[in-house]
Amino acid sequence: MSSTGAPPPGDNGQANAPRVQIVTQYVKDLSFENPGAPTQLTTRPNIELGVDLSARQMEGQLFEVIMKLTVNAKAPDGSDKSVFLVELSYAGLFQIQNVPQDVIQQVLLVDGPHLLFPYARRVISDVVRDGGMPPLMIEPIDFLGLYRSRAAQMQQSGNA
Repeated sequence: MSSTGAPPPGDNGQANAPRVQIVTQYVKDLSFENPGAPTQLTTRPNIELGVDLSARQMEGQLFEVIMKLTVNAKAPDGSDKSVFLVELSYAGLFQIQNVPQDVIQQVLLVDGPHLLFPYARRVISDVVRDGGMPPLMIEPIDFLGLYRSRAAQMQQSGNA
């Protein structure tokens, strides 16, 4: 701020604006099991999707967010026979600046996965297709809803 109370030229008042930036993203671990290959599916298998999120501070303003997605496809005939199983740990390194400490966890577990998800979905789709299965398109995930649900569970366990 200058003595006139105006922000410095070119600053536009954004010097202390919150900023979340992806530094890099990567496949941390990937597993694909196709026990019934080769097979010709005529109907869509029953899909079970599991999501697990974690975050940790690396150094300074760098944080790693890991999204673990598990896709378990079972035979559409109602049997418990596995058609395929994909387990993907997809991670991103985020630089977070000027974000209040009390909301960093929410940024990491809601905004981080929201930014990473389209890339993780593409990896899973490619692996399933390359494994000889029909294309798989995972529906968008409500990461805010997951965060709120997890926070409510943590609060209930703390009160129990």
